Amino acid sequence: MPETPGAGRVGVAANEPRTALFHVNGQPQVWRAGATLADAVREHGADAASVATALNGRFVARGARAATPLAPGDAVMLFAAIVGG
Repeated sequence: MPETPGAGRVGVAANEPRTALFHVNGQPQVWRAGATLADAVREHGADAASVATALNGRFVARGARAATPLAPGDAVMLFAAIVGG
């Protein structure tokens, strides 16, 4: 028996188109071709100068964000540096 697209996925109708997603701090975001980490920071409303970023668990320096493409399934983490001791 042929497999029905979307079958077995909770909350997805068999005829519903699949949308490629990535996640920012655990929240699903719609992925689009050409999107970069800098775009994700801006679209999330974070202050690019005061937030640190990680992509799939690896730190990405502020200066590298615009050259860091996002792919479906990526996990972006935005966090503020904690100072003190």
